[in-house]
Amino acid sequence: MPPIRRVHDLTALLETHMPVWPTSPLPTFEPVGFVPRDGYSIERVSCLTHTGTHMDAPYHFLEDGLTVDRIPPTQLVGSAAVLDVRNDVEGTIISPRALERHWPKKGAPEIVLLRTDWSQRRAPTRAYLYEFPGLDPAAAEWLVKKKVKGVGTDTLGIDPFTNAKFEAHKVLLGKGIWILEALDHLDQLAEGVEYTLVAGPLKISGGSGAMARVLAIES
Repeated sequence: MPPIRRVHDLTALLETHMPVWPTSPLPTFEPVGFVPRDGYSIERVSCLTHTGTHMDAPYHFLEDGLTVDRIPPTQLVGSAAVLDVRNDVEGTIISPRALERHWPKKGAPEIVLLRTDWSQRRAPTRAYLYEFPGLDPAAAEWLVKKKVKGVGTDTLGIDPFTNAKFEAHKVLLGKGIWILEALDHLDQLAEGVEYTLVAGPLKISGGSGAMARVLAIES
């Protein structure tokens, strides 16, 4: 039997009225069936597809982009590296210099996870909702050149909130690179270590994205 490898769950807990993108309606997760009364338990969910830890598919910003249900399964699994950029944020910007400074000395990760520890601030505060860091468009272009297939962040968005043009989104999604947002527990991962990442978005027909369960497996 192969040795049991440690699995890290990078998924935020979905809760009623949890903090979400500032213009999004608050989600609700409502019990409607109970074992003592009904013989079974079941819940009603009301939220946008981009709630909690979720994947952005190219269709999120591109009219002819790939929808989340059409992303091949092979694109949802790959070698991953965490870049600890906590001390390299310039205002709210993650620059190409920051990415280059933390890029693995060996190997070429297929998926990059940006650690800012913003998830530890998760709360309905102005700071959490509006002041989170994100990629400079040039940093997104830098990642495109690295030929990654996915980029994740522990903030609400890959662009800082101040970038109303969503330029980093468009750069990455325009090259078919999916995005994971609102990841959790990136502090459990070590920089310089290769992980296998498994991203499992809901298979929503025609979806611009979907909530996802995201796991990092130690190699």
